[in-house]
Amino acid sequence: MALSDVAVRQAKATGKDYSLPDFDGLCLAVSATGTKSWHFRYTWLGRQKRMSLGTYPEITLREARTRRDDARALVAKDINPQRQRTKARNLATQAE
Repeated sequence: MALSDVAVRQAKATGKDYSLPDFDGLCLAVSATGTKSWHFRYTWLGRQKRMSLGTYPEITLREARTRRDDARALVAKDINPQRQRTKARNLATQAE
């Protein structure tokens, strides 16, 4: 079942880490202290991988889904999204 904005806002700390799944690999990880972060789970070379997409509320549900879709498109093209992001950051810092 897909997450709603209300469900994301109402997710509270329970003393243990837990995740709320969305769909297509997106989930909201809620830490024991109440910090909420978006993660994209995918398979790369037969291994499960997890990529952070940002923290809530800086990254909204809609933006997290957009970032997830971009990462899924890279996986479909046989490009590791974590490495692609690292390369893009390195190029940005070199350009400055």
